[in-house]
This record gives sequence, structure tokens and C-alpha cells, in this order.
Amino acid sequence: MPQNLLEQLRKYTVVVADTGDMQAMEEFHPQDATTNPSLITAAAQMPQYQPIVDSVLMDARNGLGEGATDKAVANLAFQRLAVAFGKKILEIVPGRVSTEVDARLSYDTGKTIELARSIIRQYDEAGIGRDHVLIKIASTWEGIRAAKVLEKEGIHCNLTLLFGIHQAIAAADAGVTLISPFVGRILDWYKKDTGKDFHGADDPGVQSVTRIYNYFKKFGYKTVVMGASFRNIGEIKELAGCDLLTISPQLLGELEKTEADLPRKLDPEKAKAMPIEKIHVDKATFDKMHAADRMASDKLKEGIEGFSAALEKLEGLLAARLAALESRTPAAV
Repeated sequence: MPQNLLEQLRKYTVVVADTGDMQAMEEFHPQDATTNPSLITAAAQMPQYQPIVDSVLMDARNGLGEGATDKAVANLAFQRLAVAFGKKILEIVPGRVSTEVDARLSYDTGKTIELARSIIRQYDEAGIGRDHVLIKIASTWEGIRAAKVLEKEGIHCNLTLLFGIHQAIAAADAGVTLISPFVGRILDWYKKDTGKDFHGADDPGVQSVTRIYNYFKKFGYKTVVMGASFRNIGEIKELAGCDLLTISPQLLGELEKTEADLPRKLDPEKAKAMPIEKIHVDKATFDKMHAADRMASDKLKEGIEGFSAALEKLEGLLAARLAALESRTPAAV
């Protein structure tokens, strides 16, 4: 009996759910799950998750006291909400959940470290082992420096918003656990810049992840590669064999419904035999390569601004929800 693409993909690659919707996770049974501020914002507005949101809000209010402003409570609540969703997600997935540091701290190494420690402390207090949690940090130079410190403390990191080989090498040199190169966002940039469409192995996002994967395997890095941000299943098929792929419920459904042969495209043994040149990436090299890579520069900036905007929106929603809760009688709450 022929197997669908999702079943075959799982033979080569760890499948991760790119969603905050726990019902979707229960449907597709991924090994891991990853979220971002946009996904948490969307999930927080779903009726089935209102009890989680309300509980986090009232805990934050009680923690800060009655004198705290709604904005201050909302800021604390969003930090705790991602962990609250993470804990629920880990009741479903057997592996790891990625929880993101505030994107507005992407260029502040010290504050990124401080918030990451706060996040992992919440998981520690819930009795969740650190092997089940990845702290997501934007792949700025400052974010990568923070991740290097955290990894030495046994706090595993997922370097996100990654678009260029310089970001990938710097992260691997820092000893991070995992990187998330954004396939679809790279494709979006090239389509807009060139006016062309790209398919299959010609997709610039696919080519970027393939180059990173082969580089890591060639030089024996322990950092694993998780392709992210897919626009179609064609991109996923071209990256079969990548260490991990994080996929939206829509594309997981499409893979599950499609029966066709899925050959492995990325292979560590083949990568080891490739003639790849080693690149030393210090801060000066990172800055030079980043400035020269218009796509990586544009998409990193855009990604940080987008996640920051999603956080601002979430804080606004939480402040409004808090006001609504506090306007009710105790019995109604």
C-alpha cells in the first residue's frame, strides 16, 4: 500500500508543528512544536484557550498587585502566556517546545539572557526538564552571543529569523542546539526582487537550507537544522532528510493527503564528501557578510519588526481582556 508524503518524510526528518493550536497538534502527532508571537496571538484569541489566557492574566495581576497598570500586567502576562501554552503543548508532543524571547530585545544580549533565564525558570518550577524546551532567539549577533552564554548554562536555544550562511555559522560556532532558517521568507524576497517565480530545487530558500545543512554535516557541527516558514509542499519535498522541518497544519494536511514517492534529498554522508570551504565568522565578518546580503538584512529587520508588532498587539489584547475581567462581578469572573 503506498504511503503518503508525511509518513515517508518522518523516516528521514523530525516533523515539528508550526502552530499554537493544540487541536492541530493532536491531529498530526508531531514530535516537537514551535510557536512565535504571531501564532501565540492567534491562539490567544481562540475561544477554547480563553481559560488559559484568563488564568495567566489574573496570576499576573495578583503577582504585581492592584497598583500595577494594565499595561504592566499585560507585559508580564504575555511573558507567562507563551510558557502556559508551552506547558499545554508538552502534554501533547513527546519532544520539545520552542518558546520565544521578546523580539524587542533582539539587539540586547544582557536582557535576552535575563528573559531566557526567567522563561526556563518557569518550566523548571513546573517540573518540565530542560531537554523539552528550546528558547527561541533572533539570529542577530547579539542574540547569538546570548545563546552562547545560555547553552553553557544548560539552556538549549533555537536561533530563529535566520536567512544567511553567516548567521548559521556564527550560531553553530556558538554551540547552539538548533537553528531555524526561514525557507518561505527567503523565497518571498527573491520573488519580489526579481519578479520571477521559483520551483523545486531552484527555490532560493531551499538552496539556502541545503547549503547550511551540507556545511554543518561537512564540518561535524552538533547544531541541527530545522527548516521553517514553508510556502508549499514542493519546498518540503526538496528538503526531505533535513534534521527537522517545522510545518503549518495546512501543509501537514496536504502532505498527509498526497501519495507519491519521496526520495531523500539531504544526506549527511554525501555532505561529508563535498568540497566545502570553511568560513571563520567573527563579529567583523558577520557584519560584513550581513551588510552584503540584502536579503538577509531585509528579512531579519522585517522579521524582528513583525514579531515585535505581534507582541504589541498581544499586549493590547491582554490589557483589554484584563479590563473586561475586572469589570465583572467576582461571581461572573
